[in-house]
Amino acid sequence: MSENVKVIATNRKASFEYFLLEKFEAGLALQGSEIKSIRAGQVSLQEAFVDIEDGKQAWLVEAHIAPYEQANRFNHDPKRRRRLLLHKRQIRELWNNVRIKGMTIVPTRIYLKDGRAKVEIALAKGKKAYDKRATIAKRDEARSAEREQRVR
Repeated sequence: MSENVKVIATNRKASFEYFLLEKFEAGLALQGSEIKSIRAGQVSLQEAFVDIEDGKQAWLVEAHIAPYEQANRFNHDPKRRRRLLLHKRQIRELWNNVRIKGMTIVPTRIYLKDGRAKVEIALAKGKKAYDKRATIAKRDEARSAEREQRVR
């Protein structure tokens, strides 16, 4: 990534719950008070997901962008659907993959790139319980190895 990228929010749970297969960068169609809240870092991607309507438009659903205090009555709805700005072929590719059983699209992070809000979305396949346990075991092993190396 270039130097003009400032990560605002990440969805750490996505990499634990899913195998992230392919990543895409999408723009966001926002209202004025939403971009101000994003710049202030008041974003949560915890329950967010991407919905594709009829293979033509992609939407970011359930992403929480907190209301901007100074916007008073012109404020936005925190959980409204936001349109993702992608090329037609990218939407078509995502749509074709999502129709396969077990595949979904999850947002992994929101960042500012050259002053514009972008969202990184990933084509993902759900993990089984044993995959999650293996991930936890691998993480614990790496932590203990790092701890041992620090002690020496």
